[in-house]
Amino acid sequence: MSTLDWLVLFLTLFLIVAYGVYKSRDIKNIDGYLLGNRSLPWYNVGFSVMATQASAITFLSAPGLAYSSGMSFVQFYFGLPLAMIVLCITFVPIFHKLKVFTAYEFLEKRFDVNTRVLTALLFLIQRGISTGITIFAPSIILSTILHIDVTYTTLVIGSVVVLYTVYGGTKAVSFTQLLQMGIIFAALLLAGVMVIQLLPQEIGFSEALHIAGKSGKANAIDFNFDLNNQYTVWTGLIGGFFLQLSYFGTDQSQVGRYLTGSSVRDSRLGLLMNGLLKVPMQFAILLIGILVFAYYQYNTPPLFFNELETNKLQNSEYRAEYESILQSHQKVSIDKTAIINDLTDGLHSNDDAKVDKAREQLATLNAEDKVLRDQVIDLMVKNDEKADTNDNNYIFLSFVTSTFPKGLVGLLIAVIFLASMGATASAINSLASTTVIDIYKRFVNKQANDQQYLNASRLFTLIWGILTIIIALFASKLGNLLEAVNILGSLFYGTILGIFLVAFYVKAIGGKAVFYAALITEVIIFTLWNQDVMAFLWLNLVGCVGVIAIGYLLQMVYFQKQKSTH
Repeated sequence: MSTLDWLVLFLTLFLIVAYGVYKSRDIKNIDGYLLGNRSLPWYNVGFSVMATQASAITFLSAPGLAYSSGMSFVQFYFGLPLAMIVLCITFVPIFHKLKVFTAYEFLEKRFDVNTRVLTALLFLIQRGISTGITIFAPSIILSTILHIDVTYTTLVIGSVVVLYTVYGGTKAVSFTQLLQMGIIFAALLLAGVMVIQLLPQEIGFSEALHIAGKSGKANAIDFNFDLNNQYTVWTGLIGGFFLQLSYFGTDQSQVGRYLTGSSVRDSRLGLLMNGLLKVPMQFAILLIGILVFAYYQYNTPPLFFNELETNKLQNSEYRAEYESILQSHQKVSIDKTAIINDLTDGLHSNDDAKVDKAREQLATLNAEDKVLRDQVIDLMVKNDEKADTNDNNYIFLSFVTSTFPKGLVGLLIAVIFLASMGATASAINSLASTTVIDIYKRFVNKQANDQQYLNASRLFTLIWGILTIIIALFASKLGNLLEAVNILGSLFYGTILGIFLVAFYVKAIGGKAVFYAALITEVIIFTLWNQDVMAFLWLNLVGCVGVIAIGYLLQMVYFQKQKSTH
């Protein structure tokens, strides 16, 4: 990066951190540290909710996912607006009325302490692991830019975020996220415009979409009902609905965001704002990915986007073989550009025969390129068995650093850092609040004063920060980070949501029945996932329905009978 890029990066980050520190300077108790004194307006709640979900993974992995497999991932969010409506009607007023710090306090009032602790532990496990992944994502950036091992950059990034979170608490997190999202939206718009400007002069936005579409990348909608297809309208509307309902309704990292609202109205408006903006925002991020794909139809792309891995090959005994493959790749890229020009001419002249012929030739060349890429990956593994063979997370980063002008590179990298800071800070804060409220305050120290609980909150924030950094060091083995986070959530969120739905709506089921139903359901979920029986989004539906059905069965057959014998 240039000096100007570094200057833009550090000034942007300094502005955000300084603003957060300033806004959190008056924290005096646990209510201020964990919930910002429940005083924030609706727009602050809305941006905070969005920023918590939109981590660095969103801006690194989503464009790479679109580049590799098209726009279908946007369907993942189709259930989000529906989930926001349900939350506004049910969860929000209940949580506000009870004045809870965490979502899990309510479960003890409804069931028993065992169910509360089990649900809190399920949250702590999945959120702790996924937070480690969100810390790892921006560390890829520094690793690529500075050409140093990702382990060192993970340690540095994680430490900075943890120290900032330990000091600031929820109030700092919420106010910085408000500023972060403003910068992020502006930078995304700028990035989209820049990609279009980098295309050949005669190729505009519509032509770029046509090129991506003819290459199978514009597949945003799929109505096929296929349990094994990860992304369809039905997996998004049904499986995605249950995942989003559980995430926003029972995950403390999100519940803690809208509990900061000054009223039920502010919390509701914040969630509805998220429901209206999230799908268009995700669509725009994926759209940038397929525009990058269109750009590389006219310019030779890297055969493998992770420079750290390709540099290892350049300095290995396989260098000659690697360079021979690169020469073949260069030739395929030149041939591909000629075919793309024919495709463009056919589109301009409405010559369907010419378009179809070009499309077939393009498919053949793309298949040849895939064979060459697989050969490179084989060489990487021969050279280093532990090589990272998934470069999805590096595609957009590689494009930005190699093509964007000075200053804009620094801004785009700052955006990814800001997203990471916001999501990671919220998550670590929620891990600490759940540990303090649901475990420490409930079992360890029930009679402490506000200052002692505030000190405990800061201590557990530090402990969870260290644990998530350790998890981040192993995140490189998880493939596409965006999918990894969502798969992880799907293993737990359905069960957690089922517990809460029983608590709200199925009064006939008691604490013991729902407790054992949750344990049995988790065993079923992990078995289905391990055997690859269905697409991961359906696991949210299975988990939710499983807890309700098994819980009802246990209550009627066993616990009801047990109750009648006493």
